[in-house]
Amino acid sequence: MRAERSSWMEFLFTAALILAAFSPLAVSCATTVLRLERTPVPLNSSAGVEKISAQDRARHARLFSGVANFSVYGSADCELYGIYYTKVKLGSPPQEFSLQIDTGSDLLWVSAKTCGNCPRSSSFRIELRFYDAAASSTAKVVPCSNKACPTRCTENGECSYKINYEDHSETDGYYVVDRIYLDSIQPDSTIATSSAPIVFGASTYQSGELGDSALAVDGMFGLGHGPLSPISQLSSEGVIPRVFSHCLKGEGLGGGTFVLGEISEPGMVYTPLVPAQPHYNLDLQSIAVNGELLPVDSSVFTTSTGRGTFIDSGTTLAYLVEEAYEPFISAVTAVVSPSATPILSEGQQCYSVTSSVSQVFPAVSFNFANSASLLLKPADYLHQSVMDVGGIWCIGFLKKPGVTILGDLVLKDKIVVYDLVHQQIGWTYYDCLKAVNVSAPKQRSSSASSSDMLLTSLPLAIIILSLQIFSVIVDQVNVISVLS
Repeated sequence: MRAERSSWMEFLFTAALILAAFSPLAVSCATTVLRLERTPVPLNSSAGVEKISAQDRARHARLFSGVANFSVYGSADCELYGIYYTKVKLGSPPQEFSLQIDTGSDLLWVSAKTCGNCPRSSSFRIELRFYDAAASSTAKVVPCSNKACPTRCTENGECSYKINYEDHSETDGYYVVDRIYLDSIQPDSTIATSSAPIVFGASTYQSGELGDSALAVDGMFGLGHGPLSPISQLSSEGVIPRVFSHCLKGEGLGGGTFVLGEISEPGMVYTPLVPAQPHYNLDLQSIAVNGELLPVDSSVFTTSTGRGTFIDSGTTLAYLVEEAYEPFISAVTAVVSPSATPILSEGQQCYSVTSSVSQVFPAVSFNFANSASLLLKPADYLHQSVMDVGGIWCIGFLKKPGVTILGDLVLKDKIVVYDLVHQQIGWTYYDCLKAVNVSAPKQRSSSASSSDMLLTSLPLAIIILSLQIFSVIVDQVNVISVLS
């Protein structure tokens, strides 16, 4: 269940606030490579699959919950394990905040200085910071008297938001317009810092998992495609292309790249997004194991009320709709049975294997619309069991009523492009520790709108906030630079 979206009103609200706060506005289209920091805990650690799946369940309760006011739907929690967060500078003078990257929500929000119950420490070895609108010369707190603001107000007369979740987590706050800073690599290879106005939330209250110090970062960087998303705001002003990409390294301490722009790589395949959905829903049509299609009606994957298939970088594992789960397990077991012994561990289907899993387990194919297949190697759907790191391997897919969710287990070691210009998602295998080629989105259709044509004709500067990964399980920080 979720609140109805009022996209047109949200767009007018966002545009009105930006234009009221900053005029004139000079911007140019750019591609941004973010420094992404991750806190992974391997699936064979003491955390265990049950704890990680519990984390995912808490997240999914928020993903499917109703939200208030501006339909700021999606997750606003800090993952227990494996979260990705980036450094973002806001205000004048600029202050750096650590914000979790979340494709399941729209709003960018940070903890406010006036928040009395917000976490003051974090297990992620970061110094928590608090946004102070009064200390920023470019901040414009949105008043209730603003015609673009709904009727909800704080006691101080500020235009406010409130997000309630089914797991009883909550964040309240008020809207601010202030500047966000980006470092640009110009055509002559020099680096220049630019900024642009953006509407975001200043959180004055957090409860539930959002208020847990062990999981705390400074806020949320929503990467949904609603009007209040930073992607929508910055692309509508020509600051960035209306496309973003990521490439997540799966082995060791992780790593990879996050791009506000398009990663260009030969071999990319694309499938359309299901229109008018709050998440990145895709039209999954079938699943094949070792080249054989599962005996499952394709309608179980179709998007409808409470059902569908979508990708979510904030989910650690992967989830199969219950009608497809048992056929999938049966098909894998039939293939591996001569060389692996089926066992159960923490409710998961596992196997005792004495040889290489790449030689024993079959390839799996998720087949989407437009003949776009997501090919999964055994490492893309298996993980080692905590009970025996040497010879017990488990299926990383869990059963879930109604929906199929492709999380980090499936998305790792691939370039994934979210092309909102053409409403499609693309992917290909890639070594995510390598540098990537970035560009503005290319025209792939003669029926592109005039706004799309304007976007691709704008001058391109590459904005770099390079990427690195942090792990909570080691003392040494592993830094991966996309510029090397």
